[in-house]
Amino acid sequence: MRKFSALTTAITTALLSASLVADTNEVAQDEQRLERIEVTGSRIRGVDLEGTQPLVVLSSEDIKNSGASDIYELLRDLGQVRGGSGTFSTSESGATSTSTPGGQAAASLRGLGPASTLTLINGRRVAASSFAAGTQNFVDINSIPLAAIERIEVLATGASAIYGADAVAGVINYILKTDYDGAELNVSYGNSTASSNDGRANINFVYGTEVAGGNLTVFADYFDRKMLTAQDREFTRTPALVSNYSYLPKGTPNIYFNSARSGDEIGSPDCKTEFVTTEFGEQICAYYSNEDDVLQSPFKSASIGFMFNKELANNLRWNTDVFYSRTKSTSFSSPAPIDQLDDTEGAWVQEDALDIFPGTTRDSTFIYFGDDEIWIDPFFSPAGERLWGFQFDARFNDPRTVEVESEAIRLVSSLAGDIGHWEWESAILLSRSESTQKATAGIYNRYKYHAGIAGELCLDGTLAGFDGSGLSCASGSSLAGVYNPFLQNDAGNEAILALAQEVPTRDGQSTVYGWDARFSGELFELDAGFVGAALGLELRREEINDVPSLNARARPENDYLVDVFGFGSSLSEASRTQAAAFAEIYVPLSDSVELLAAGRYDHYNDFGGTFNPKVGLTWRPVDELVLRGSWATSFRAPSLTQAGVQLRTTTATYDCSANQTVSDLYCDGQNFTSSPNVLELGNPNLQAETSESISLGLAWSPTRDTTITIDYWQFDHDRLVDTDMTAMLARTATDASVRHCGLVPQGQIGIAYNPDVCDVTDMSGRRIDQDGANLSEILDAYVNEFDPRFDELPLLRDHVIQLENVGKQEVKGLDISFRHTLDFAGGRLGLDADWTNYISFKRNKAGSDDIESLVGTYRYPRNIGSARVSWSYEDLFLGLTALYTSSYQDDIGRLRGRNLDELEDLGALNEDGGRNVSSWTTLRASVGYDFDNAAINFSIDNLLDRDPPRVFGSARGFDSINHNAMGRSYRLSLTYFF
Repeated sequence: MRKFSALTTAITTALLSASLVADTNEVAQDEQRLERIEVTGSRIRGVDLEGTQPLVVLSSEDIKNSGASDIYELLRDLGQVRGGSGTFSTSESGATSTSTPGGQAAASLRGLGPASTLTLINGRRVAASSFAAGTQNFVDINSIPLAAIERIEVLATGASAIYGADAVAGVINYILKTDYDGAELNVSYGNSTASSNDGRANINFVYGTEVAGGNLTVFADYFDRKMLTAQDREFTRTPALVSNYSYLPKGTPNIYFNSARSGDEIGSPDCKTEFVTTEFGEQICAYYSNEDDVLQSPFKSASIGFMFNKELANNLRWNTDVFYSRTKSTSFSSPAPIDQLDDTEGAWVQEDALDIFPGTTRDSTFIYFGDDEIWIDPFFSPAGERLWGFQFDARFNDPRTVEVESEAIRLVSSLAGDIGHWEWESAILLSRSESTQKATAGIYNRYKYHAGIAGELCLDGTLAGFDGSGLSCASGSSLAGVYNPFLQNDAGNEAILALAQEVPTRDGQSTVYGWDARFSGELFELDAGFVGAALGLELRREEINDVPSLNARARPENDYLVDVFGFGSSLSEASRTQAAAFAEIYVPLSDSVELLAAGRYDHYNDFGGTFNPKVGLTWRPVDELVLRGSWATSFRAPSLTQAGVQLRTTTATYDCSANQTVSDLYCDGQNFTSSPNVLELGNPNLQAETSESISLGLAWSPTRDTTITIDYWQFDHDRLVDTDMTAMLARTATDASVRHCGLVPQGQIGIAYNPDVCDVTDMSGRRIDQDGANLSEILDAYVNEFDPRFDELPLLRDHVIQLENVGKQEVKGLDISFRHTLDFAGGRLGLDADWTNYISFKRNKAGSDDIESLVGTYRYPRNIGSARVSWSYEDLFLGLTALYTSSYQDDIGRLRGRNLDELEDLGALNEDGGRNVSSWTTLRASVGYDFDNAAINFSIDNLLDRDPPRVFGSARGFDSINHNAMGRSYRLSLTYFF
């Protein structure tokens, strides 16, 4: 009822306001008002802003000819949103806390991340998704209905002086349709030309008419997209590297090396695939993540809404926008690993588990399994029984699967009018996003699972008790029997496992309440023209909560063990209020020089205030040439999730290649990355991220049909908010306060070590958790005492790290565009080209003050471009677009030694031991025809059906951010106008 009441309240408020205000307008306007457009990047109406800043506009014609089915598809080819890993789609979605939220997508400008890109609708804010991507809140662009969009304006320069927080990299402003007259119905269908069904169907309706002396525009939109998996494409069906395996197979366990007398992992004879030979010469049953990888989640969305505007008495203008959208998606992650009850490797099973295999025998010490001997050791069950058995390595059969439903509602109602040469406008805003998540498969309760193995699980799903002599079910139920993980395709055995399945849930809500008042007009006249100004006030309250079910939370009373395997979550609740005042001035200094300056002060109740200015100059030495430049500062307030997260169960990656101390102590001297389980804490003392941006450029029109723009841009982004596991590990070398034997005590931060390492000392007799301990000497002592597989300090689990302002990044680049049209073959020929060149992208290395250069490295191509040829003749349109992504380095420096050995055997490495990912060019063709009352459009993406370049440093075998594995796909769109 609560969700429905929010929608009901918003629509009722809007409609009631319409009836009340309409009654006041009995007198027709004698004069028509000349509309003065507000352009993204300035609040001053009526100023000729053409050419003053690098604004990219996607018009309604561009949207129609793009072949896009949703906002993400429309934006993904813009150079301003490509490069880096900030922009993401449902291809990155998954069921775990480290994945992006299921069914959601975000746009990021300049690779600075979606939290640094401000998303607006009609110049006003949108509530962030209640489910953060990590701890970064973002606006889910899947919740914005494409059918309601008239155009999209992209300003890729710092804009906090106008819009406030989050406009570090710029603004994407979605402009809704208004004053629509008529009706149109659009139906489209798209699919790939592969044998799999990857279909996308869309139907939308728009209707506009005069109502009560005003214009009412109503829209409805429905979209349905099928799933695409790695198994649907030959390119991704098999692993890129045979050596990129996991020791944890699905359903057919390996015997853990600690239980084998030989010290080697032993593969189960029931393995469904061929054995893999490991770097230790073992023969094991292995797992490859592409077996269950979903490249595109199934997704459905439905949206409805209206826009109403009306001229009232006394020169008042009233506008109201309302829309509601609902999305549903299913996301998948690889099957969860099966660990011990305390989350350490190698789960225990009873000694008779292997009796199902012919020839297996046992005595009091060993299990004789073929040519192998397996130790029989004691272990304790969940009920406290002392049992005998051995350890195994495995993961569950079913992928972790979650269903996510999201609802978004938005209401904006404004009044505007004129006072002399000044215009004013005041609006109220309600924007809300709600999401619910439910795990539907692949999630198992750790206690019930291990109870099943021990024969301690009751038929009603409860745990049996042990009184020292026997087991009993407190509920009066019977024991379910003993689950055997080595027994496959047995209904009774699977029924016991099913009793251990859990259905964790998650509920989130994000709300923005806002009020603003704006004034724009002329101050006085100079020789070159009128000086214009804009002033404004804003009040905003933001609230967010993200609450998982108890069985998905890490709790101190349970040693931070989540009840279920491999399924982290975050608990976050926070709110803040913000007040702001801004001023902007436009000064025509001469006939050819214009000044645009702005300043804004924002005050937050939780971290204080910040002032941000912006100054821009435009010089027109001749009518055909505009030289422009701007300087601005921007900021990003710590997200509500970052400030308010109480405890997030996730993984954190440390980079052995970034810090030699970390490599020597924790990586056996190698350069790979690793992602242990951590507990992440929010930080109410975070400072705002800050940015300084510079933009210099020109726009030249040598003829009326030709325009060339060149823009240089630069961002210096400081005080980035993140966690830094590499830095925490490096800190352990000198700081005993972050070194803990066993779990990190509640209220502290740091690294948890396996208690075994606490049994040895350095040469001075100090343990690892004592001041002055020499960790290199302790590592040597540990290796001598325990002879581990790898010469590294053994970590435990659930290290505790806190969000901090950890570093900085600097980005510089060039945007170049060319537009030219000419008469050709009786029609109009268009030639368009766009090029983005990243000159540099530098940031702190993880755990280091050293600066690394990212341009040309994995996921950071130096050059991104597109070129289009189009031709229109009367009602016919033809277009061909080439999309280009330049080469960059493969991410092989962080692979394991066995991967590098295979690459060398394949001859895939260059003479420097590195490898470059090939550049990628695809073609998109489109054709459209406009009839008297209908239109048809047909487009083909990836016309030549080119596979993405091979990327060995990615588990998927390709870069799913900069490339895609869809292959050739088409879309047919039919529109009928009433």
